Order: sequence, then C-alpha cells, then structure tokens
Amino acid sequence: MTNRRSFIKHAALAPLAWSVRDFPSGDAIVRDPANIRIGLVTYQWAKDWDLPDIIRNCTKSQVLGVELRVEHKHGVDTHFTSRQREEVKRQFKDSAVTLVGFGSNVHFDSPDPELLRLNIMRAKTLLALDHDIGGSGVKVKPNGFHKGIAHEKTIEQIGKALNEIGKLAGDLGQQLRLEVHGNETQELPNIRAILDVADNPNVAICWNCNPTDLDGKGFEYNFNLVKDRLGDTMHIHELDAGNYPYKKLMTGLIKMDYKGWLLLECSATDPADKVTAMATQRRTALEMLSALRKEG
Repeated sequence: MTNRRSFIKHAALAPLAWSVRDFPSGDAIVRDPANIRIGLVTYQWAKDWDLPDIIRNCTKSQVLGVELRVEHKHGVDTHFTSRQREEVKRQFKDSAVTLVGFGSNVHFDSPDPELLRLNIMRAKTLLALDHDIGGSGVKVKPNGFHKGIAHEKTIEQIGKALNEIGKLAGDLGQQLRLEVHGNETQELPNIRAILDVADNPNVAICWNCNPTDLDGKGFEYNFNLVKDRLGDTMHIHELDAGNYPYKKLMTGLIKMDYKGWLLLECSATDPADKVTAMATQRRTALEMLSALRKEG
C-alpha cells in the first residue's frame, strides 16, 4: 500500500505564485468568502513556532484558523493552570485567528486495558483544556488493528471508547474528531464500522486525504459512506502536489453545503518561507472552491 507521504510527493510542486507583498497588512483581514474556511495544523510547518509566532504568521498569511498539535513548541497542554489557560484564550480572542482545537496522538486500539484507560483519560483532559481556552474540539486516532485480534473486536472497542468520551465532549460543548488514520483503520469501510458503534452525536470524523480514500469502490463511494459524520475539521495537504482528487472532495463538500475548516497539514515539502507557502495554499484552495461553485 502506498503511504501518504509518498503519495503526496508523487508529483512535483508547482512554483509558488504569490509573495509576501500580495498579503494584506496590519488590520486588513480578508475572511474566507464562504462557509468552508482555510486553517492550519501545526504538525509540520508550524511545529517550531511558539503561540505568538503561530498567531502572527496565521494572521499575515490570512490562514485564520489553527489546530494545535499537542507536544509541539507552543507548549499548550493539560498541565496549564487556570491562569495560563485564560491567557491562551485571551491571545486568540484578541486576534483574527480562530483556535479550531487540538490535534492529539490519543488512540483507542490497544489490547492492553490499562493503556486504553490512560488514553481515554488523556482525551478527557484535553477536551477540558480545549474548552477552557476557547477551542471547539479535539482530534483523536483509531489507531490500527493488531495481529491475532479480530478486527470486529477492535472496532467495537474503539467505538465504545469514543462514545464514553463523546458524552463528556457534549457536556463541554466540544466535538470529538476521529481522524481517518492508522493501520487499515484509515480505510473508509472500517471507519464507517467504527462510527456505527460510536453513535454519540458529539463524535465526528476528521477526513484526512489518504491514498486509501480511492480504494475499493472508489472515492465517491467512500466519501458518501461517511459524509453524514464529517466533523468541523478536515486535513488537506499540498494542493499543488500529488494526485489526490481534491476537486472531487471539494465538489462533494459544496454539494452537501459543508460548513467547516480545511486545515493545511502540509508535510511533503519544507519551504523556507512558510508564511508565503501558507498564503499560496489558501489562495489555491479558495480559487478551486470558487471555480467549482461556478461550475455548480
């Protein structure tokens, strides 16, 4: 099976078409023109930025939403005191950037009951943190199947864990976002099976633009299989690299009147000027969406 990174790298990048001088400056904030908004995952391009860097660079590039990956340089995590949490909330409130939520490595597939319990507890504490600092949800992972354990057993275990955590998410006004990720669990029929167990309305999925989205009966079939449970966030990668069917994805989102964030989780490239690269990806996404709406 082709892994995601090699899939993204399959085609060469087009030259960057925009420069910093094209950006609005100061208070000239240009909001995304429709319900689908463009944001950033701090996974790679922003992994070495502290919180003021993230807010400043997102503002300059007009990528006005962010999913903070835990355990990165920004340092925001569950050990924060009430005062520290209020300060994080204030920094976002005083800016044009929306804190979309957290991206975590929490997962619920382990056959070890104690490890499963620890991951469930970690997810709950992250939801409480995200609530306190003004975010709207936490991304978690399935995360895979294990040798000698029936897939159906793991699927049921993951689904039940999501239901338990989803109850707290609802109490806190949060969304629990299951990333389409992992060893075989990223295949959409398996995600559908997990969702059939995890029927709590606060549990949704974070689409992840994997090569496996095209497997089996094809992209449209797989998208339609889970579109009723799409969450407020989706991860996209470099739009001008690889051969992922972004136009089909965006067409599907437009048809269902999707309201949420397309978050840049760019990892196939390492541009020296990441602010310019973010602005380029945003403009590419908005141009694609605009053209598809006109085709309508």
